[in-house]
Parts: sequence; C-alpha cells; structure tokens
Amino acid sequence: MAFYQRIRDLREDADKTQSEIAEYLETTAQYYGKYEKGERELPFSRAIQLADYYDVSLDYLAGRKSYRTLNSDEENILNCWNSLSERSRGKVEYLIAELLKNEAFLKEAK
Repeated sequence: MAFYQRIRDLREDADKTQSEIAEYLETTAQYYGKYEKGERELPFSRAIQLADYYDVSLDYLAGRKSYRTLNSDEENILNCWNSLSERSRGKVEYLIAELLKNEAFLKEAK
C-alpha cells in the first residue's frame, strides 16, 4: 500500500477532514490533499507529525508494517521472543500451531 493511501485511510478512520489535518500540519487543505493523492512528496517532518497524531509508527505510515503499534503486552511478548534461543523459538512456534489447531477444532464443534 502506498503511504499516501495510508494517510488517507488513517484520516478517514479518525473521522477527520483534510482541512482539520491541514490545520494540524499548518498548511492548506489543498496542499494536504496533494499528499493524499501522491501529487506532492510528504516531508519527513510532516510524516513524523502525522505518525504522532495518529499514534502509529513511521514504518506503518510508510506501509512497511501492517500493524499500527504494539501494546505493552505485545511488546513484552516480542521482548521475550527476542531473548529465546532458536531451539526455544521452534518449540514456541510448535505450541502456537497446536493451540491454533485446538481453537479451530473447538469452533468447528460448535
């Protein structure tokens, strides 16, 4: 996904107008609209402002990540994962696969 589509989606998800976001960025709605259409390059400083405004990472804003941000539980899990050996990671992956199979089985049984 192109970043300009992502900034439009974020704005629409936040129920904001181009004028409101333009005001936040201290520019005009017409100029901001060009960012969303991909007609103007979004300056890095404004990308940072938008990431802060929407509480997303720059990677998410740029389309490099599919998730907005991690909550504290997800960060803790990721930190634990990073501290595991390759062998332990393999065991965890196996256990997760088994749990997912079990959940799918339970859903089918309903």
